[in-house]
Amino acid sequence: MKKIVFAIVACLGMSSIHAQTVEELKAQKAEKQAAADALQAEANAIQAQIDALPGWKIGAFGVIGGSLSEFNNWYAQGTPNNASGNIGFTVNGFANLNQEKFFWNNSLNVNLAWVKLDDKDDPTDSDDFREATDVFNLTSLYGRKLSEKFAVSGLVEYRTTILSNFNDPGYLDVGVGATWTPIKNLVVVIHPLNYNFVFSDNDTVFESSLGAKIVADYTRNIGKINFKTNLSLFQSYKSNDYSNWTWINSFSYTLWKRIGVGFDFGLRQNKQEAVNFNLANGNIGTTFENVDNKLQSYWTFGLSYNL
Repeated sequence: MKKIVFAIVACLGMSSIHAQTVEELKAQKAEKQAAADALQAEANAIQAQIDALPGWKIGAFGVIGGSLSEFNNWYAQGTPNNASGNIGFTVNGFANLNQEKFFWNNSLNVNLAWVKLDDKDDPTDSDDFREATDVFNLTSLYGRKLSEKFAVSGLVEYRTTILSNFNDPGYLDVGVGATWTPIKNLVVVIHPLNYNFVFSDNDTVFESSLGAKIVADYTRNIGKINFKTNLSLFQSYKSNDYSNWTWINSFSYTLWKRIGVGFDFGLRQNKQEAVNFNLANGNIGTTFENVDNKLQSYWTFGLSYNL
C-alpha cells in the first residue's frame, strides 16, 4: 500500500514539475518574442531611413512553378499513356535612382511558361514543351521634380513577347507629361502627349497612333511580403480601336530565408490583338466592329525567391 501511495505522489510531483517547466518555457518564449519584435521594429525603421536616402535602389523577386508527370495504362483517363509537364517563372526587377532634383525609375516584368502533353499512343503527337505564357514589359521613367509630389516627366515603355513572334506585335510608348507621387511607393504617370508605336507584320490590323498614357505603379515590401501592382493604359486619340490596357500584379511571401511562395496574375484588353488572333485562326470576316474583344488573363503560382 505504501508503495502505491508513493508512486501516486511521485507521479503528481512529476506532473507538477512538468507543468511548471512548460509554463516557464512559454514565458521565456514570450519574452524572447517580444524582444525580437522590438528589434524587428528598429530594423524596419532603419530600413525606412535607408530607403529615403538618395541614390540607386535595386531589387528583384520572382516566382518559379512547375510539375512533371507520367502515366502508363491509366485507363480511367482519356489518354492512358502520356507524359505531361509545365514549367514557368516570373521576374520582377527594378533599378530606381532618387536624387534631390530628379528621379529615374526602371522596371522589368518577365513571365514565361512552357507546357507539354505527349500522348504516347499517338506517333504524330509532339513530345516537346511549347510556349504557354509569354510576357515581357520594360519601363523607364525620368522625372524632374517640381515639388515633393509632382514632377515633369518622360516615359519609355516597351511590351512584347520573346519566346515566339518577337516584336510581332511589339508596343513602344514614348511620351511626356507629369508624374504624381501622392504617397510613398505609389507612382502615377499622366502623359497627355504620347505616341504608341506598334510593330507588326500585319499592317492592316495594327496601327500606331497618338494618344494619352496613364501608368499607376505601387511596389511595397512589408516584412516577409513583397507586393507589386502595375496598370498601364493607352487611350488613342485616333480611334478607340487602337486603345489598350494591361494590369499586372505580383505577390510573394517569404517562408524561409529568401524562399517562399508567390502568385502572379495579369489582365489585358487589346482590340487589335483580338482582331489579329481571329483572322489568323480562319475567321475571315472579323473586323473591329464585330470582334469579341474578350478579357485576356493569366496567373502563375509556385515557389518564389527574393533577390
